[in-house]
Amino acid sequence: MAKKEKEADCIGNILVVDDEDFNLEVIKEALEMENYNVCTATNGFDALDTLSQTEINTVFTDIKMERMSGEELLVKIKENYPTVSVVMMTAHGDIESAVKCMKQGAFDYLVKPVDLPRILSCCRAAMEHNKVVAENKMLARQNATLVQENKSLKTKVQTRNQMIGQCAAMATLRDIIARVAPTDARVLITGENGTGKEVVAHQIYEQSKRATAPFIEVNCAAIPSELIESELFGHEKGSFTGAVKQQTGKFEQADGGTLFLDEVGDMSLAAQAKVLRALQEHEISRVGSDKTIKVNVRVLAATNKNLKKEIELGNFREDLYHRLNVMPIHVPPLRERKEDIPLLVEHFAEALSKEAGTHKLTFEPAAIDEMKQYEWTGNIRELHNIVERLTILCTSTVTADDVRRCIAL
Repeated sequence: MAKKEKEADCIGNILVVDDEDFNLEVIKEALEMENYNVCTATNGFDALDTLSQTEINTVFTDIKMERMSGEELLVKIKENYPTVSVVMMTAHGDIESAVKCMKQGAFDYLVKPVDLPRILSCCRAAMEHNKVVAENKMLARQNATLVQENKSLKTKVQTRNQMIGQCAAMATLRDIIARVAPTDARVLITGENGTGKEVVAHQIYEQSKRATAPFIEVNCAAIPSELIESELFGHEKGSFTGAVKQQTGKFEQADGGTLFLDEVGDMSLAAQAKVLRALQEHEISRVGSDKTIKVNVRVLAATNKNLKKEIELGNFREDLYHRLNVMPIHVPPLRERKEDIPLLVEHFAEALSKEAGTHKLTFEPAAIDEMKQYEWTGNIRELHNIVERLTILCTSTVTADDVRRCIAL
């Protein structure tokens, strides 16, 4: 029972290597008094055998030994057990050898006759060194994992934000994006739901001079009107019920980068007035504060509404419309670019198969023709949903009947 308790209290595994039994016993007893688990070996070969069978943290080895010197043992330990700390023990007249070992990777050296307090101090330092090395290695592995995950995420984002299509309308759209992206001009992107307005916004951002700065997206339709101002401009603690702490808004978060106001036509008039001021003055005020904060933000906006009609109805400020509409870009509906359907289907099928880890579907020409006959009121988003539905329900080849059946669901 006492042995089990001692093993449970062990704070590290030490190997002492010396061809003099007296030295082994003295060092072993001193280290065990400090709750270290100590193994011993009288030569380098036995030491290597112990290292192959036991997880050793630190090795204390004499330099002058028969058959294999401590220096030779050090080299083999560093080659095969690089995380193990090695402390050299040497006589007074051989300090030069100890210094040479330090250059070869030894953690420290001790001069014989060994001072026991010095051994304990050196052992504690070696164990702490091992702990730091282990933590650094773990952090390095975590960082490598994060880098790989970031690369994977970036690839997914880039794939999701690809503009697929070769029709004349898409060629014109790409040309406009290429011209406006390098500027800081505001862009108003219009088009029906599901046409890919957010993809256009991402393309502008990725081709802009701000591509390494933040891209902050706000769905104005998804935020209650009473919270939109706080979301955009932030708020001070106690400025309204529920404001338990200070919060920065999207304008501040996008400082130096790009702010994408999706569904801007759904923004309240009160928020519109503040956005107009931010665009005019390049500064904002948090809700509940009189302090102004300078911001440098490029604004992209998108809407599926006819803003001119909304202006006539009194739902949208005309002055804000003109501030946002420096460069208008209209994204055509899918029914006006049906020649791109085969490319879109191929792209979605490949992406979905990779995501699910399944075999990519093959589409019969009749299946593609059936898709071209459909009106796609939900545009590209609806087409993506149908391809995903087919991926779930079909095993390999998609027929026209499969398409009709999935559309009818």
